[in-house]
Amino acid sequence: MRKPLVSAVLVALALVAAGCDDAKNKETASAPAAKSDTPKEGGSLIIGITSGDPLAVNPLYASDRTTLTIMQALYAPLYSFNDGKIEWGLAESLTPSTDNLSYTLTLKPNLKWQDGQPLTADDVVFTFNKLLEEKQHSFFRSMFTFGGKPVAVSKVDDRTVKFTLPQVSAAFTGTLVQIYPIPQHVFANEADLEKSTKNDAPVGSGPFKFKEYRAGQYYALTRFDDYWNGKAKLDSVTYRFAKDSNSANLALQNGEINLKMVDPQDVSRLKNTGKFDFVVYPEGRLAYMTFNQNVPVMKSKELRQAIAYAINKDELTQTAFTSLDYAKPATSFLTPDTLYQSNDVEQYRFDQQKAKDLLKASGAPTNLKLRLAYVNTNKTQESQALYIQQALKGIGVNVELMPLDSNAMSQRSLDMNNTAWELNLGGYIMGAEPDGYKSLFMSNEAYNYAHYKNPQFDALWDKGAVETDTGKRAEIYKQIQQTVANDMTYYPIAYTNATVAVDKRFGGTQEAEPKPVYLFQDLSKIYQK
Repeated sequence: MRKPLVSAVLVALALVAAGCDDAKNKETASAPAAKSDTPKEGGSLIIGITSGDPLAVNPLYASDRTTLTIMQALYAPLYSFNDGKIEWGLAESLTPSTDNLSYTLTLKPNLKWQDGQPLTADDVVFTFNKLLEEKQHSFFRSMFTFGGKPVAVSKVDDRTVKFTLPQVSAAFTGTLVQIYPIPQHVFANEADLEKSTKNDAPVGSGPFKFKEYRAGQYYALTRFDDYWNGKAKLDSVTYRFAKDSNSANLALQNGEINLKMVDPQDVSRLKNTGKFDFVVYPEGRLAYMTFNQNVPVMKSKELRQAIAYAINKDELTQTAFTSLDYAKPATSFLTPDTLYQSNDVEQYRFDQQKAKDLLKASGAPTNLKLRLAYVNTNKTQESQALYIQQALKGIGVNVELMPLDSNAMSQRSLDMNNTAWELNLGGYIMGAEPDGYKSLFMSNEAYNYAHYKNPQFDALWDKGAVETDTGKRAEIYKQIQQTVANDMTYYPIAYTNATVAVDKRFGGTQEAEPKPVYLFQDLSKIYQK
């Protein structure tokens, strides 16, 4: 969801993975709804958040898990993917030209912003013109630029927008799914959209509208009655911020929180209370470790490879996630739901002697000390960090653990000159279209947290975005995956499942469609029984 998730560098951004929302990929402990479970109008839902406060609540910049989760309720997408098929949102159609060099997008009639103003093609054109402005620094810009030339966006009429591509792109439809329009009448006179005070009280098009925000406490929304997909059943949704998962779980058990994503370590205890249903689904997420090449010692490929060989990934995954029910050891940096994902890459099977030999060959100083950063409220990352610390001790490398507040870690990560750590743990959800991942890997992208620079590698990404022959495109992304593995820029740890605990007093979670990062595609479908 298309850039690094905070806990992970989330970006987040998150393309909705084709098939990821497929009902057959979802498991739930919920029983079929009984007559007493009939939806009723009204009620309030409180969602627990442990990943910190939101940053810029604006779809053109949202990348951390908290902001993306809140944004999903405030704003609506043009469309999304469900089981590999388009599910229309604000738009009702997207039609390519015969030469695939232009696309015509038609909006649904009578759309409204949450302040009552009409939502029209002008807003969509404005949104794209702003994200394409270099000075606005939106990470989406590179995704709509091909061969150095941006997509041209023009208004046909009040409900119709035309996108003209500088060259054919196999990635365009899968990339466009990420865009949530912003209102022109709100942002027209703002010089810097990311830092605009208009983001403090956002005006969106989603099922719930902004009411109040208190830093460190909560972010409150109320129902938007003119939502395009029908008035929500609930009166309000509040995101409550907890300082850590232990306090959030206590609030969950006490009924102060009604819904929360939970760590694998906490599932058994919560199940035993009998108070919750559990929605479990593949999150299309990779848990990973990054090697920060801004720090000179990490520029050594031999050192990075030594670290990879020193870790028993199967054991690490089992230890950190408590069970392979919640995560599977990862091979590629692309997740299994992504097009052209390949396991035909170097796997770095645990080999302590090989790790020691590579460490020696790297020329790293004896008694090497590395700093490993991770989010201090993330129990899984804490377990990963402790395991990695012990594993690297086995080859003579000392690891200093750096647990950080999620917002602090996100802000430091976005510093292109960051040297605060050599290693960091994170996770991202990027979706079905592999072109969406390039914002994490190309040399000058803000979310290239490894700070890996390779012009030949960049050229592969550019080539993959426009290649329309599926066989050739698959080979390009295979080369990209092999390059990441061979150069060991990211160490893929595990492909994870999401587990959401829901108070039994609430229903409609399957209709709301569980969705990576955001928890649910459409909160308007959740109801109080």
